[in-house]
Amino acid sequence: MPKLLTRYFVKELILYYFVSFLFFFMIFFVNQILLMIQDVLKQRVPVGTVLLLMLYCLPFVISQAAPFATLVGFLMCIARMVTDNEMLVLRALGISFLKLLVPVLVVGAFISVFSFAVNDFLFPRGALAYNKLYRDILISNPAVELEPNSIKRTQDSILVTGNIENNQISDLIYFDHDLKGNQRVIVCNDAKVAQATNAQVLMQINMKNAKIFIPQNEDFNSIDFISSESTILNIFSNNFFGNRYNGLNPQEMTSYDLGNYIKELKSDPNQSRQYINIFEVEYMRKFALPFSSIFFAFLAFPLAVIFGKHNGQTVGFIVGVVICVAYWSLQSVGQVLGQRNGFSAFWGMWLPNFILAAVGLFFYARMRRT
Repeated sequence: MPKLLTRYFVKELILYYFVSFLFFFMIFFVNQILLMIQDVLKQRVPVGTVLLLMLYCLPFVISQAAPFATLVGFLMCIARMVTDNEMLVLRALGISFLKLLVPVLVVGAFISVFSFAVNDFLFPRGALAYNKLYRDILISNPAVELEPNSIKRTQDSILVTGNIENNQISDLIYFDHDLKGNQRVIVCNDAKVAQATNAQVLMQINMKNAKIFIPQNEDFNSIDFISSESTILNIFSNNFFGNRYNGLNPQEMTSYDLGNYIKELKSDPNQSRQYINIFEVEYMRKFALPFSSIFFAFLAFPLAVIFGKHNGQTVGFIVGVVICVAYWSLQSVGQVLGQRNGFSAFWGMWLPNFILAAVGLFFYARMRRT
């Protein structure tokens, strides 16, 4: 393939990729950031702090948007060339489909490397900074974590709140366990969220006329009842941060650190397989999602050639979005199955990529016959 045509082809691919990237960037930005920022702004958090939270989330948004933009951007680009008969001209010049596919895969590979770098180096640092800043916000203004008329689940308790206004809670129900392991239910009609003085306490809830019910484990027909005019409920910060992974969040670790930590877990006979799988799923995801750009690029080429003869850009956009949603759903299901049901982390994260490759091979063979 002549260098001039190659440069033109690559330039068009990159142009459409960036347009598609901006589309997915805005989707993930709104979904992952703006909805969260709205809740934070309700609690009058300083605008500068909100902007920092948005900045720390950018690596996550970029790493999520980059692979999906490859499919949609390449589909729209190649389908546009098919509609405008540019692909027909290239074929008339004796350029084979294989030679046309090479620059598509090369650009897809560069996108994969870029996406992996962002996901493996910038994303963990952004997650660390984000969690630290958000923790500081909660400590200084604990009401940020509470929403009116909602249910808040922590690591070992459930908090049900009624109306919340100016840190005042009209109705509150709290489920947890006492020191003996008995289930405990605390009910209060009037409570106030206050900033705790202890560094280990995330929020302090001062309750008036609280009622405490403690069913007995041995005989559920018997219930201990305690009434108090004033009760202080301390909710510890480790209920929201760290307990689940013993203080480690796999999203805050690079692939190298995460791989070494998984080896340590496997060498410990006391660690459960389900706990290890949580980290293995995140480890596999650090590779599977960024390098899906290569598989998306491979699939986009034959699809665009086959279905891009009429209204190529529109068809490419619609087909691309549908495939992206299906891919996201498959990987989400694989993540849930891996973390909760012990399904293979490798297959849970990489199976969607293998499906893309199989479908791409099918359509590529069909394209060669046309």
